[in-house]
Amino acid sequence: MIDRIVKFLKENNLQDKTVIVGFSGGYDSMCLLDILSKIKDMPEFFDFDVVAAHFNHNWRGEESLKEQEICRIFAASRGFEFYTKTASPDLRKTENDARIARYQFFEEAYEEYDADAVFTAHNKDDNAETVLYRIIKGTGIIGLRGIAQKRKYFYRPLLKTYRSEILQYCKDNNLTPNNDSSNSDTTYKRNFLRLDVIPNLEKVNPEVKDALNILAENATNDNEIIEEYLDTLRPVVFNGNAIIVDEFKKLSNAIKRRILYEYVQMLGLDYDSKKINEVFEFVDANMNKKNGSTLSLTTALWLYTDNKTIETIPRKNEVKQTKQISVEISKEGSYTFGNKTFTIKKYDKSKLFVFPNSTATFAYVDITEQEFPLILRTRKDGDIITPLGMKGSMKLKKYLNGKGVSKHHRDNIPLLCNDKEVLWVTGVGLSDKIGVKTSPSHVIEFS
Repeated sequence: MIDRIVKFLKENNLQDKTVIVGFSGGYDSMCLLDILSKIKDMPEFFDFDVVAAHFNHNWRGEESLKEQEICRIFAASRGFEFYTKTASPDLRKTENDARIARYQFFEEAYEEYDADAVFTAHNKDDNAETVLYRIIKGTGIIGLRGIAQKRKYFYRPLLKTYRSEILQYCKDNNLTPNNDSSNSDTTYKRNFLRLDVIPNLEKVNPEVKDALNILAENATNDNEIIEEYLDTLRPVVFNGNAIIVDEFKKLSNAIKRRILYEYVQMLGLDYDSKKINEVFEFVDANMNKKNGSTLSLTTALWLYTDNKTIETIPRKNEVKQTKQISVEISKEGSYTFGNKTFTIKKYDKSKLFVFPNSTATFAYVDITEQEFPLILRTRKDGDIITPLGMKGSMKLKKYLNGKGVSKHHRDNIPLLCNDKEVLWVTGVGLSDKIGVKTSPSHVIEFS
């Protein structure tokens, strides 16, 4: 096993790096930490630094505190620094909440020690259980890949090692790991699979763990083929964290489902095929609508779809009031507006002016009938605009509806105004009051 870990470290160029090891004190992590202590004594690993990171879930009172102390003593006995944190009493006792809190702790440790990697002690049995769990949940091929040996800066050095080998190592090296009593509680799904389901499956196929790991390898290989194709689509279909509807429509239903599955996975949501089908049907029913619709993803998050974008937005009770920004434009020049710069300058009449006016972040305008100061701000109740090419004014809200501007974007759009008269909706359109009829007087721009 030591040779296997040495090979892993060399293959990943980690011989002289600082590594955080997730250390529960159980068989897997104690085995890994003990092996790393032996490797640390090898000349070629002289600069290899290890920090044992223990997250106390705080669910079992004195038992949890005792295990934390055992971990501290063991880490010290192997010459490793010990880093620990106790979870809030409010942490819900669910597998998913525990996993999220634990990985947040690992990320904190990674930042605290300016580390190069985080090791977790997942093994081959864990991978088999994960694949089986995802099969039961109705996962796609992405889920069948199982646990990744490397993801970002997270590594799993024991992923090619069976639990039986780990137990034998602990016995041979006189290690006395913590025995978490909750590991026997079959109300937790993972424990139920490990203790009840897999032993029964072994009656059908004694090598079911091998079979599940082979399935994971095959799924990984097949997924790489799919990824090569998707890599050509993503730059076209995605605009930042939003999906461009016009490009999305061109895809086959199979690729659409894959893109949506990938999208919710990016959010860290553990969705099964039933939920993905619900998301697909929602998007399919609403992506031609000018005024969008929302679908609940979590207690704090909506999926929003209209005829332009598919994106996530906070639920109404989670939306923070947008801070009202207002900047007085007293003369030509540059002005800071949030994290952007607004510039207004006189038009150089020696340049050839070509219609039409731009209505994006740059526009030719005629403000000869307007008086300084103008105001650059976000929207207010009572705002009106006279759309380009029209004579009468309308409420800004109605104008934005007609332009198909999503409601959740409206509070952040910079507006150039004269009192409540909106002259320019950045990126959307100009008012007829400053539209060029013959020649521009000024050029306005956001950058």
